[in-house]
Amino acid sequence: MAYYSIQCLAGFFCLISFLHVLLFQALVWGSHVPTQGFVSLPFNRSYYHIQKPYDVPENQRYSFINGVHKCWVYSTDKPHTTTSQTLPRTEIAIQGYGYSSGVWEFEAYGYVPYGTSGVCIMQVFGATAPHATTLMLRVYNGSLTYYRETVLVPDIYDKWFKLNVIHDVDAAKVKVYIDGRLKLEADGRGGTSHAFKCGVYAQNNDSCYMESRWKHIKVLRKCGH
Repeated sequence: MAYYSIQCLAGFFCLISFLHVLLFQALVWGSHVPTQGFVSLPFNRSYYHIQKPYDVPENQRYSFINGVHKCWVYSTDKPHTTTSQTLPRTEIAIQGYGYSSGVWEFEAYGYVPYGTSGVCIMQVFGATAPHATTLMLRVYNGSLTYYRETVLVPDIYDKWFKLNVIHDVDAAKVKVYIDGRLKLEADGRGGTSHAFKCGVYAQNNDSCYMESRWKHIKVLRKCGH
């Protein structure tokens, strides 16, 4: 009887070890290090500015507390300039690293609270007309989407997620990683000048209040490009 108990126990431990191997392989094969081969560039307030409704002070639509950038806007807000015909926005616009060639990457941790909808939370600005952007990541009713075409994450609300966006200008390709997993590879949209932005920028069917939070923002460039 003891012999069979020992056999059962040994079989149980073999099964646990096998499951550990499967889990490790799934983690390795299912994920990627999107920053490999890239160099992280200096990033501080001198490399970005806040685009916000032109008629309110910055601190009424943006805060930076304990390492967290918080951007919010209302559907009734004014655009970011008196001459703009665009919808309301509060965006962290990275002006210090505009680019026209090479391979560039945006990395950050993002957070979208429940109820924020009909909004772009991150974009690669710049494209060939009639387009204005190469990439838009939007939120509609809790889903993170590529424009309105593809759902990347079906439930993005109320949790931090790691975002990596790689733009290969010369190859005209954009890749989007969420938590280290490739979620999208799309064609570029041309253009001679590009820049990264994140925050909240109202789109169609926007909610009354829109908010996103960001931390550990990085801009990277691929070595040799």
